[in-house]
Amino acid sequence: MSKYLIDTDICIAFLKDKFNIKRKIKSVGISNCYISEITIAELTYGAYKSSNFEKHISEVVRMKNLFNVIPISDSIEKYAAEKVRLQRLGQLIPDFDLLIATSVVAHNMVIVTRNEKHFSRINDIVIENWTKREFNHFA
Repeated sequence: MSKYLIDTDICIAFLKDKFNIKRKIKSVGISNCYISEITIAELTYGAYKSSNFEKHISEVVRMKNLFNVIPISDSIEKYAAEKVRLQRLGQLIPDFDLLIATSVVAHNMVIVTRNEKHFSRINDIVIENWTKREFNHFA
């Protein structure tokens, strides 16, 4: 069975109970779903930026307890190589997206995201967009 890294945008859909992401996660097995340290940082930033800090920071804690969190340290070399490659092509993507993407590749996982445009620039990445019926028949 595949291992899935759930991107921040899909985590937000999960928290808002959209696209039947919860059912999809259940169908693939929650033990096969992970999130990045970067996603924790992005969700925490969102909580601080929000007018409802307590609600959103508790959601961050919930996500950390629900999913295994993948460190970025294992993907630093891949990150650097991909950043240089993308820079030479004039196709840079934001560093947080690049760190998430290279973590996926380093751990032989599938990225689950709506941000197909950025992630498709990464060599050897496998992408699934669970907001589309093609990847999630519950959507």
